[in-house]
Order: sequence, then C-alpha cells, then structure tokens
Amino acid sequence: MAAMIGSGQTIKTGLQPTLSHQRGHCRFYQTPISTLTTENWRRRRSITVASCSLHHNSENSLKSHCEKLVHEFDPEVPIEKALTPPSSWYTDASFYDFELDRVFYRGWQAVGYTEQIKEPRDFFTGRLGTVEFVVCRDEKGKVQAFHNVCRHHASILASGSGQKTCFVCPYHGWTYGLDGALRKATRITGIQNFNVNEFGLIAIDVAVWGPFVLLNLERKMSPDYDVGDNDLVENEWLGSTSELLKCGGVDTSLSYLFRREYTIDCNWKVFCDNYLDGGYHVPYAHKGLASGLELDSYSTTTYEKVSIQSCAGGSTERVGSKALYAFIYPNFMINRYLLSSIKLGKLFIFKPILFLFDRASCESCAHRYGPWMDTNLVVPLGPRKCQVIFDYFIEPHLKVTKGSFHMEDIILCDGVQRGLESPAYCSGRYAPTVENAMYHFHQLLHSNLCM
Repeated sequence: MAAMIGSGQTIKTGLQPTLSHQRGHCRFYQTPISTLTTENWRRRRSITVASCSLHHNSENSLKSHCEKLVHEFDPEVPIEKALTPPSSWYTDASFYDFELDRVFYRGWQAVGYTEQIKEPRDFFTGRLGTVEFVVCRDEKGKVQAFHNVCRHHASILASGSGQKTCFVCPYHGWTYGLDGALRKATRITGIQNFNVNEFGLIAIDVAVWGPFVLLNLERKMSPDYDVGDNDLVENEWLGSTSELLKCGGVDTSLSYLFRREYTIDCNWKVFCDNYLDGGYHVPYAHKGLASGLELDSYSTTTYEKVSIQSCAGGSTERVGSKALYAFIYPNFMINRYLLSSIKLGKLFIFKPILFLFDRASCESCAHRYGPWMDTNLVVPLGPRKCQVIFDYFIEPHLKVTKGSFHMEDIILCDGVQRGLESPAYCSGRYAPTVENAMYHFHQLLHSNLCM
C-alpha cells in the first residue's frame, strides 16, 4: 500500500457517496456499482459524451473566432501603411482568454523582486490569469515557486507576503514545507491508494535576473537547475539587450523603496500602448514633465523582445540629462535616469512620482545612472481591467523627504478603453516617426497569438 500520513478519527460509511471529478473540461461521475443500473449507465454515458462533444465544438468555434481576430492585424505591412490591431483585441472576452494561453502562460514573466524574498522563509504571492502562485526562499536559501493551491480541495494556501516556516491550508489544515512537500494531511484515516509523494505542491519554474524574480509556466527545468543561471534567462527573456540593460544601471545595488498598485478599467494592452508611444502624449498629457524634456531628442530602438526609448533632459532642474525607458515584452517596464548635475534640495519628477532629496544625500549623484529606478508591471485582470504595479528603488544612502503622485496616465487609459468600446472605432493608424515601439509590441503579440 502507498505511504500514508496524518491521523484522525475513523470514518464509518455505508454505501460510498457519489463522487465527481473533472478530466479536462468534461465532468465525470462515479456512482456506487450497486445503484448503477444498465439503463442509468447508458443514459449517463450518452449525456457525458454529448456534453464533451458540445464542449469540443464550442472550444473549436472560439479558437476559430480568436484566430480570425488575430489575422485582422497584418504585421507585415510597413508602419507607414499599417492599421493598428482592431478594437476586438481590447474588448473581446474570448480573445482575452486566448491571449492568456498564448502570451502569459508561455515564456518568462516578471512577477516580483529578490527584495521580497531576501531572507530564508520569506514569501510573496500573486496571480497571473487563472494561475495563483507563491514564491518563497526555503530554509536552505533556495528560491522556490509553486501553484498556490492546496492539493486536497483546492483552497488558496497563502496570501500577501511575509515569513512562514510552512504553508498551512486554512480550510482543512493540510501542511506543506517550503520545498513544496506535503508534511501533514489531517484526518485521513482509512484513505486508500494515497501516496504522500504525489500530493506535494505543483512546482513552477522560477529564475532570478538582477533584482527581478521570473516565472515560466510552460517549461520544465531540471530539479538541479540553478535559479541564478542568468545565461538562460538573458537569452530567452532579454535576448541581446541584457548587457545594455546592465550598463544602463539595472542591478541589485539599489534598495527597494516602496510599491503602489492601481486597478485601471482598461485592457492591459492599453497601458502598454500608452507607454510605447514614443513620448507622443507627453506634451499634451504631462505638461509638467514635458517642460523638462527635449522631446525632439526622443529615440526608440527595438530588439528581439525589448524596446528602449530614451530622451534628453532639458535645462530645467526637474529632470536629469537623460531618461531611459525599457519595455520587456509582454508587460514589464524599467525606467532609469541619467543625472549630469543636481541642484541640491530641488524637486525631481519622474512619472508617476515626485521626489525631493536632501542636500547631504545627493552629493554623489552626478554623471551616472541613478540614484533611482522604477518599474511598472501590468497584470491582466480581464478584457477590460488590469492592475499596474509601480515599484521604486533607490540607492541606500539616499533619503526621500517628500513624495506625491499624479494619475494622468491612468485617466488617459480609462478614456481610451471607453473609446475602444464605441461602435465608432475599429482600428487606428501609427505615427511612423514616434510609435515604432508600439508597432513592435503589436508584431510580437501577433507572433505569439499565431503559435
């Protein structure tokens, strides 16, 4: 008999109760053989087969529908002649599900930071589409990631972030180690055909690059894989831009400052499009920021899965000499700023936050990238909703003395989503000299969606 753990009272039973479980999308039922007549069996089998057939046909129909929408955008047309993707890409519920499968459940996805799991027993949780996950650092210091779902009756195990010595299910008390192994199953006396080694948490591949924690829901690494193996991640996630980003100051030397989260009533791609318009909207929507930038110097370079926008600062004291905005497909942004000089004690503005640094903390800030970095992670929540997570990093010796936020981009994105739902709009056009990064983003999406 397979190994069993746990203890509890004996369950006395007469006839076994009817059980149900799912295989794929079809629900099957197991009924005690003593009550399963030939007539009942035939009736149940015909219903099950019919349900599976209907679901299969429906699934194929939805797939065909989504593939048709994908091909309404042509990535081969030059940007000067191209139409933007149709509004259905931003509003259709079945297209959203299709997108999750083709885009977010494949490849490396940024989900957090090493600062969140700095010490053994630290953990944080999150959700990507329908996938609930937990990332932790176990007692030996190894970074682990698992589906955040109890193997007993599917309860979510952990929430938020913090420290734990183990994960205890709040529903029935099943307990798992930080290595994912099932340590305790309560009240299972009498259970049969139960192997404890087959009921640990389901692992997810995890990797670390610089200060970022990444998950891959698709591939399966060797159990001996080193999460710090940067070569693999650099190639698959960043391509040829890894060294460029390192030289641009993306490293682990900055201290984590704080996080701000916003739920926006727009499709996740609307926020990405806004970020990737080459500064087009800045003079109209961010007049304060525009006064400190030389927008004529705005440039965009596209790589395999990354686009980098940069812009020189003006003569004002509100920004440094150069800003660098890196977009890592499909939904992650890194923003760093080059300071040529600083008027000590003055206000510096970088979207979406205002910083005021004191005199003593700014003395070493000249002629370099830094002293801060911010990142934006756009998490899809539905066809018309997303969460944008802003995280801020700063050099350890600096001290922020004042801060405030603006909501201009959030208001813009909300308005765009409402427009996309209007019957008056289907597709738009690109501004060829500035919206190259946006066009590149849409081409990458099309490629993924056709896979």
